[in-house]
Amino acid sequence: MVMSKYGKYKWVLMKGFFFLYLSLNFAFSADYLSPSSILKSPDEKVLYIACSTASKVIAFNVEKESVTKTYQLKENPSAIVVSRDGKYLFAGCPSSESAVYVVDIETGKTVKKLKTGHTVKALLTSPDGKRLYAVNQFNNNVSEFDIESGKETRKFPAVREPIAADISPDGKLMVIVNHLPMGRADLGIAAAAITVVELDSGNVIKSIQLPNGSTDLNDIKISPDGRYACVTHLLSRFHLPTTQLDRGWMNTNAKTIIDLKTLKILNTVLLDNVDRGAANPFAIGWTADGKYLCITHSGTHEVSIINFPMLIDKLSKLPEQVDHSKINDYITVSKTVSDVPNDLSFLVGLRTRLKLLDSDKCPRSIAVIGTRVYTANYFTDTISITEINTQNPHFKSVKLAPQKEWTIVRKGEFYFNDASICFQGWQTCASCHPGDGRVDGLNWDLLNDGIGNPKNTRSLLFSHKTPPAMSLGIRETAYTAVRSGIKSILFTVQQEDVAHSIDEYLKSLKPVPSPYLVNGSLSKSASRGKKIFNQAGCAECHPPPLFTNMKQYNVGIKGEFDKPTDLFDTPTLIEVWRTAPYLHDGSADTLKELFTVRNKNNQHGITENLSDGQLNDLIEYLLSI
Repeated sequence: MVMSKYGKYKWVLMKGFFFLYLSLNFAFSADYLSPSSILKSPDEKVLYIACSTASKVIAFNVEKESVTKTYQLKENPSAIVVSRDGKYLFAGCPSSESAVYVVDIETGKTVKKLKTGHTVKALLTSPDGKRLYAVNQFNNNVSEFDIESGKETRKFPAVREPIAADISPDGKLMVIVNHLPMGRADLGIAAAAITVVELDSGNVIKSIQLPNGSTDLNDIKISPDGRYACVTHLLSRFHLPTTQLDRGWMNTNAKTIIDLKTLKILNTVLLDNVDRGAANPFAIGWTADGKYLCITHSGTHEVSIINFPMLIDKLSKLPEQVDHSKINDYITVSKTVSDVPNDLSFLVGLRTRLKLLDSDKCPRSIAVIGTRVYTANYFTDTISITEINTQNPHFKSVKLAPQKEWTIVRKGEFYFNDASICFQGWQTCASCHPGDGRVDGLNWDLLNDGIGNPKNTRSLLFSHKTPPAMSLGIRETAYTAVRSGIKSILFTVQQEDVAHSIDEYLKSLKPVPSPYLVNGSLSKSASRGKKIFNQAGCAECHPPPLFTNMKQYNVGIKGEFDKPTDLFDTPTLIEVWRTAPYLHDGSADTLKELFTVRNKNNQHGITENLSDGQLNDLIEYLLSI
């Protein structure tokens, strides 16, 4: 076909406009800094801030309260730490093959690049300054590097999705935060754990399970004296039907204090008030003297300043059991140690709850210098500053860059993480769908399919492409489900713009490459498993590329709470490696259990005649999708 001269020019012109549009759109959408990590220099004169969507780390002069230097990287950093001598900046950039860039602070040049695991989430150095540690979320481990040589020396195992860690001041213990619970969700007990590593031996010496319902763990910090570790998390009341939000009926927001001498939980204290939630507790900071414990609430855009010695004193005075010989106290809610995790008034008189300015949203990181608190605010590219040792502490805001207008996707991401669209600020969409719309590992008895039949939280990845929504397909589309969720789970009525923005954000989500891939490709075992996947008939209901035919079936997986007429939506298998537990009621801990225990009569694929090797190959393929 011969193109006319006019048609040729028209095509070139259209092509030019198209690429100009893409360039402008990319520049517009990529202009956000999205500060996700903030830490102070050893001399406390500079704050370093990782900009997780701008491929840079910026230096903020504490005295001048302004940006003084920018360190440009080749990738987006989410975690940073400074060497103990203050000469080098380590910037962790998450990907399936994460890199840690070693930057000379004076020259700004990258002097070394360290290769670590899948999705580095946090960096820290040993007290002697000789070792660097990288927390690898999707490898479920922590890498140790010799800083001088740059070589990886050891790996420490974690449980599920480690995202933060800290080291005791004496360098003997590392405590690692596991983001999500492990195991089945239908047994009435589900809680994430803290992994404790003895650094000399490299052995895991204890796994400390948090109270039932603990999920969405975000940060852990050890007190300056090394006595306690504090971890932020949700304390979900998943065993209750979601009929209300009042008084933390669905989700409460908490911190758990661990005694590092005994390696036992001292107690779990709620951060909410009786009539106001403190959604999504995130980052932790201590004053150097250990007097104040500071916690950001990314969902309600606040910071809690807690008098820690007074808190410990109050906890220490509680008995294990009620002493009936004493006069009953009708004012105090917590009569015993076990009452505290349900006491929404326990912090009264011990905590100052500070609201950030309206210009500052989603504080995800915190640094404390003296009695000054600094928060890095993800959505507004700002730093909030307050002096807490005053009678009337309040925040002021400093811009790190000119405010950019939000795209609809950015706006949707904000609403997804914003508790102001929830009744009394108890939770956000991200409370049940952390990690960019994924899972919390719990079963919830939502009202959209009646009461008394809890279902496991599903990932929202590709939810708009794979209707219907929910395990029973009760919502015709994800569009309907989003609007129903705002009304029936957040218990508010919002403008259509809110739901529409959330739709666009969810539609923008991309799958994360599986940690089971080898150099981005299927392993030999997974390649064999792919053939078995087709031979066993799995592809009939889970055809690529979405790995679902979007139909509903009874495949012999009904539980005690299901109706005889229930049919279950065929879920996508994309990212099945990160969505355990499995089945609509979370009753299968692993895929192997799904095929060997929950697949009677081959209704869930013809797998009963597979050898152990063949079954392992099939599972390896599924975990690689």
